[in-house]
Amino acid sequence: MHPALPSPITAHDIAARLDATLIGDPSTTVCRLASLEGAQGDAISFITHKRYLAAARQTLAAIVLVDERLAPELSHVPVRLLVPDPYVAYARVSQWFAQLLAGPDAAAGIHPTAILAQSAQLGSKVRIDAGAVIGEQTVIGAECLIGPGCSIGRGVTMGSGCRLDAGVVLYDGITLGERVIIHSGAVIGADGFGFAPSKQGFVKIAQLGSVRIGDDVEIGANTTIDRGALDDTVIGKGCKLDNQVQIGHNVQIGEHTVIAGCTGIAGSAVIGSRCMIGGGVGMVGHLRICDDVIIGGMAMVDRPVTEPGYYSGGWPLQAHAQWERSAVLLKQLPALRQRIRSLSTLVGLPKDPS
Repeated sequence: MHPALPSPITAHDIAARLDATLIGDPSTTVCRLASLEGAQGDAISFITHKRYLAAARQTLAAIVLVDERLAPELSHVPVRLLVPDPYVAYARVSQWFAQLLAGPDAAAGIHPTAILAQSAQLGSKVRIDAGAVIGEQTVIGAECLIGPGCSIGRGVTMGSGCRLDAGVVLYDGITLGERVIIHSGAVIGADGFGFAPSKQGFVKIAQLGSVRIGDDVEIGANTTIDRGALDDTVIGKGCKLDNQVQIGHNVQIGEHTVIAGCTGIAGSAVIGSRCMIGGGVGMVGHLRICDDVIIGGMAMVDRPVTEPGYYSGGWPLQAHAQWERSAVLLKQLPALRQRIRSLSTLVGLPKDPS
């Protein structure tokens, strides 16, 4: 459970912030955000689906974010805040609570141990923490935060309101939009994996492109985005990349696409807008994924996807003994297919076109 807020917040203030309809005592106060099961009388919680009604009926939360459809089921809760989408409302409350728990931001300024090139340009209220290095001809927008030990190369451009956590590396020439968040250990703009085979071995292809990242993108810890070989690698505005994602050179990702951890996308793949890609997905290069595609975790994407929808791959978890039986059957499929073809011929069924 997270620490309590420095000062309790009233239901009235929360409702005003969310433009929610308040049912109950507006003077009710909370100082924590909690799950339905973990909430006590000092907490606000939320419910997103009827499958959670059993927990909601037992919750001790003082305030619950709920939609009109489920609100009648929570009559025992002191305060109900009616919102169109409780999950989005919870996200907004979580951001508010995080700000209150963190307290005021440290003052803007440059730490004495930071190294700032003479030709670098800083906007107003920029903060550069200990050990950060800022390269020549780099432009950093207003109210950016550069965490400890960050390395920002030559000619980087950062829009206003960006945050780089400790140890982020931006290679030369990278462009960030506004309000980009990059978590610790991420590396943006390293060389793409490009080599030409020859009789003498592999000849390195110089990666002459860059990386362009749109507004409101968030990039997880230890994620890597390679620079383009010729064209730039592009991450569209509003995209969210989880930890340990690998984006190859020349990849283009449309706006508001989300990619879960340990996914690897090979060079020159083009992914549409509003896609959702699960964890551990592998994607070969030079293919296209259209808009509004959902790809389940651990899928291997080896061909284009031209129609929106939900696509799955991999093999769902089974007890090991059942997995062994399934694996044996899978190995027998070619022989079984041939037997079915033979039997079909004997009884005069149409020939299998495949």
